[in-house]
Amino acid sequence: MTFVRDNMAPLMFGGLVVFMLIGYPAAFSLAAVGLFFGFIGIEFGLISPDYLGNLTYQLYGIVSNDLLLAIPFFTFMGAILERCGLAEDLLDSIGQLFGPVRGGLSYAVIFVGAILGAITGTVAASVIAMGVISVPIMMKYGYSTRHTMGVIAASGTITQVIPPSLVLVVLADQLGRSVGDMYAGAIGPSIIQIALFCIWVFIVSVVWPKDVPALPEEARTLHGWALWRKCLRGIIPSLGLIFLVLGTIFLGLATPTEAGALGAVGALLLAAVSGTLTWPLVYQGMSTTMRLTAMVVYILIGARTFSLVFQGVGGKEWIEHLLAALPGGQLGFLVFVNILIFVIAFFLDFFEIAFILIPLLAPVAEKLGIDLVWFGVLICANIQTSFMHPPFGFALFYLRGITPPSVKTSDIYWGAIPWLFLQVILVAILIIWPESVTYWISKGPPVDPKSIKFEIQIPESPPPLNLQ
Repeated sequence: MTFVRDNMAPLMFGGLVVFMLIGYPAAFSLAAVGLFFGFIGIEFGLISPDYLGNLTYQLYGIVSNDLLLAIPFFTFMGAILERCGLAEDLLDSIGQLFGPVRGGLSYAVIFVGAILGAITGTVAASVIAMGVISVPIMMKYGYSTRHTMGVIAASGTITQVIPPSLVLVVLADQLGRSVGDMYAGAIGPSIIQIALFCIWVFIVSVVWPKDVPALPEEARTLHGWALWRKCLRGIIPSLGLIFLVLGTIFLGLATPTEAGALGAVGALLLAAVSGTLTWPLVYQGMSTTMRLTAMVVYILIGARTFSLVFQGVGGKEWIEHLLAALPGGQLGFLVFVNILIFVIAFFLDFFEIAFILIPLLAPVAEKLGIDLVWFGVLICANIQTSFMHPPFGFALFYLRGITPPSVKTSDIYWGAIPWLFLQVILVAILIIWPESVTYWISKGPPVDPKSIKFEIQIPESPPPLNLQ
């Protein structure tokens, strides 16, 4: 009993790991472990019964959090855009533009994936849309199966880093930082990630040119101004929607929640203009939004229950002592945390990682003097690998679901490996070069503390009292 009493925090964390390995749903695992150890903590006198009353305020804080409203808005926007035909127009026009170049379709998939990521915010929407459109075309014109699967999966996971990523919204909430700062900090990593992907396509086109052939002449149906007019017709509506969502946030005209609502309305308008706005389309979008939002809320409720009890039995101090004692200071902590998240991403999705691990890691990071916006964007870049990990990566599952049976599952897994390494390289770059994140964050005008003057006027004599 003494051992259990003195090691409640590690035993509680170990119990959660056991539930996760069994495969029990994360939301219910978190709540069950939290409540079970809460009752044990009361019996051992580690926490008082009144302490669990704080759970009421924790749950109220979840359902009253306006920031989390951005999640259903962005999810609905992505679900509508996934099915409205915008991706087809973008890929066709940009594919024609890069057609004469070896790997042209791969470049087109990367750029269209980035644009879709900036207007959908969800990986599932990007991967499924890009897979349905791109796989038949790339296979038809002789692209290797492995390269095709890898570039499509990677182009979809760019959505994790590119604003208005849902992951950035969740991380901002968990870290207590502004969503606008998180979005601004993610601009540099997004550009670097796209550049790394394009560099890899160029390397493949030089070393293995047969894997990424140029489009044949007969497939290039547009030339000159006709091609550029078609490209603009596909890109301008997308840029307009990107400005409607991100521009209003960066200019301070709307909060992330309000921008999400604008994006949802803009997606409906784009679907209406393209002639694809139907009731089944709206119903499917609402159904997808409902399922994902319910999942997020239940995981967050479970995570708050676990976190409350974990802190009550001394978990915060245990984690801080464990991580702060790592050799290497900030660098040692960042390397350890990123390796930990990379491994855990084999088993947990990004919502579970954000809700379970980040509340435990953030206090230690802040204590070590790490900028939490940089830390959040770094973690976001790492979490995107969870979609590319064989054999549990969700992007790979999405591809398996929409590719023909002739495509082997092993080709999907092997095709993802080079792109997974490129994502790990991005994480290393962000650790080595923090300015790639912090440069884009507005610091406000500099203020010299010496220039601030405090002037308090005290009367020399008090006013006479009127006792009448």
